[in-house]
Amino acid sequence: MTALVPRTGNLPEAFTTFVGRRHDIAEVRRVLGSARLLTLTGTGGVGKTRLALEVAAAARKAFPHGTWLVDLAPVRDPSAVATAAAAAVGIVDLGDRPALDRIAERLAERRTLIVLDNCEHLVDACAELASVLLSACPELRVLATSRQTLGIAGEHVFTVPPLKVPDEAVELLRDRVCAVRPDFRITDANWATVTRLCADLDGLPLAIELTASRLRTLTVEQAADRLEDRFALLTGGSRTVRPRQRTLRAAMDWSYELCSPAERLLWNRLSVFAGGFGLDAAEDVCAGEGLPVPEVLDVLDRLVVQSVVLPTEHEGLPRYRLLATVREYGRERLVQSGEQELLMRRHRDFHLALAERIADAWYGPGQEEALTRLRAEHANLLAALAHDDDPQATLALAAALRFHWCAGGFLAEGRRQLGRALAAAPEPTSARARALCAASWVALLQSDRAAADRWLAEAGELAEQQDDRALRAHVMGLRGMREAFQGRLAEAMPLFERAVADHTAATGKGSAVFELFQLGAVQMDLGDPRGRETGRQAVASAEAQGERWARAHALWTLSCHAWRQGERAEALELIRAALEIERGFNEPLSSALMLETLAWICASYGEYQRAGRILGSVRRLWRDVGVDISAFGPPLDDDHTRCEQSVVRALGQEGYERALAVGGGHDNPRQAIDFALGGGIDPAPVTAAVPSPLTRREREVAALVAKGLSNRKIAEELLVSPRTVDFHVENIRAKLGFSGRAQVAAWWATQAPPTQ
Repeated sequence: MTALVPRTGNLPEAFTTFVGRRHDIAEVRRVLGSARLLTLTGTGGVGKTRLALEVAAAARKAFPHGTWLVDLAPVRDPSAVATAAAAAVGIVDLGDRPALDRIAERLAERRTLIVLDNCEHLVDACAELASVLLSACPELRVLATSRQTLGIAGEHVFTVPPLKVPDEAVELLRDRVCAVRPDFRITDANWATVTRLCADLDGLPLAIELTASRLRTLTVEQAADRLEDRFALLTGGSRTVRPRQRTLRAAMDWSYELCSPAERLLWNRLSVFAGGFGLDAAEDVCAGEGLPVPEVLDVLDRLVVQSVVLPTEHEGLPRYRLLATVREYGRERLVQSGEQELLMRRHRDFHLALAERIADAWYGPGQEEALTRLRAEHANLLAALAHDDDPQATLALAAALRFHWCAGGFLAEGRRQLGRALAAAPEPTSARARALCAASWVALLQSDRAAADRWLAEAGELAEQQDDRALRAHVMGLRGMREAFQGRLAEAMPLFERAVADHTAATGKGSAVFELFQLGAVQMDLGDPRGRETGRQAVASAEAQGERWARAHALWTLSCHAWRQGERAEALELIRAALEIERGFNEPLSSALMLETLAWICASYGEYQRAGRILGSVRRLWRDVGVDISAFGPPLDDDHTRCEQSVVRALGQEGYERALAVGGGHDNPRQAIDFALGGGIDPAPVTAAVPSPLTRREREVAALVAKGLSNRKIAEELLVSPRTVDFHVENIRAKLGFSGRAQVAAWWATQAPPTQ
């Protein structure tokens, strides 16, 4: 005989406010409306339980026969899962029938929601419980939380993300700190530090709550500085929560204990990666004793299932990553294992081999993909360069990354890394010679002639000492670039001619194409009738090799020449072709140069509004890369000045500044090119609507500003903090070049409804 205690649920009342996750709650409720089993997964401390309880509480009216929490954290025996569930839903054990049968009988005709919380250590038993109950109880819904899915038919999965930074994460920190320190305020003075702190905590609610308890005695700055030892800092949570939630280490220990030996081994080894990794890197770096290469994929997949590793992507590349907290925990375990030094060497060697493959095969197919891969690996590349147990290997890596530094838009970082590596390895090796050339290229693009001259002189000496014809060709081409950038075109031309000849003799036509298009540009600027043909040879050579980067630059130089000759239609056709190629590289420096030329052409057609907006995109790109067009000398600098003056005359200074602000609203070079190529040339003024430079949230804020709402009212409307709204309003005004809210409102009134 059994009896059901007459109540409509056992959900606990929350002691603290629930912050953020408005869209997550809506999505979980939407899925739960049609799915009978929904599992919330995610890494430890991400807030799966709290989200499930919030959803269950909000859904009470939809389940008249009760919303019930089955807390499985204290349960260790799989055979006790059904008994725990029976007790949770209020079944009093008065007989000897199996608990699962009794639950199914009682809930068979009832519209009920069961929250199965903390299933990860009892997955098989929980899967059996859910399967039996859902089959026997047609009105039942099950909402499970687990670091891995239950893996049964009909299961839907929602991966709980960390809180958004800054909005949700900052608001949670403010709320929890104010509870223990009522005078705490987030101000302009500490906003940046608070945001950095929340970002360093991965937006993990558990980590943020533990940090809040520390801010009773520490300042925000002190807490941020101490995060290097986050497991010592983040302790002292509430005594009423489960032990594994009282410290960050305990939460990580719980996840680690649930892993098999092979999974723990891979977790440890994956901690050497910074910012993410690909499958090939995981197999190359992490395989070894205890983990053969063929098993890495399977073990990695199991770590993904357990929410230890997160699948992601970068510009279309499939990737994986560890949250910083998970990575730091794995690094501690790696150090304890004694494998850290070995894994760091493997990590460095893998990225050195990758960089050298890309550099050696650069003048051929796959350049866009190569730069995308290097951008994805940027954090790993810096970590590999920081592992300086072998200065020559570090020097070789810094040199092999020359296209990443110079064609990928990382000039400042390349300058720093090359300078450091050269200082640490003064021996006259071939690696030093290549690094000197790479450093010279970076310095020239940064307009640092003195450093370029110094490094080029030494590189030239090493090229002669080592009798390296390819190296001599590189040095000669860089000397030609130096002369051209200083306007000494007559001196540059023979240097480029010799560089082309030396490259062709040393390695074939492949690497000569870079100097060939520069030679063509110099010849055209000097009025040499061979110039246009040289440029066309560069285009043809690049096409024959499947090379696209130098091809785009050759098309650009031909476009500049055609425009200066008054051949506007041909110039436009050539620059559009160059930009269509450049779009795939998503690279700021070359995009800026090519968009400059498009702006000149637009202005020559009387398209002053459009030209001004393109110049705004260019200005943003120059700022991103840390140089401007003056670095490239005349005639480019002169053409820019003439274009700018014509646009200002046509639009007025205020109209020009507004066009610049609108054009600068892109987030990356590809968007800038899309924006610039969005319409055809028409002698009539451009009046079509342009893409908004604002993000989706900024557009929401701008719309509410236009309605006359104060920042505090906007915060209430969007369920964020007033300080977050202040931050968005400042961003809006900066992007649009406005000084007041009235200008924002007026601008919003002119905008067509944004398309999503």
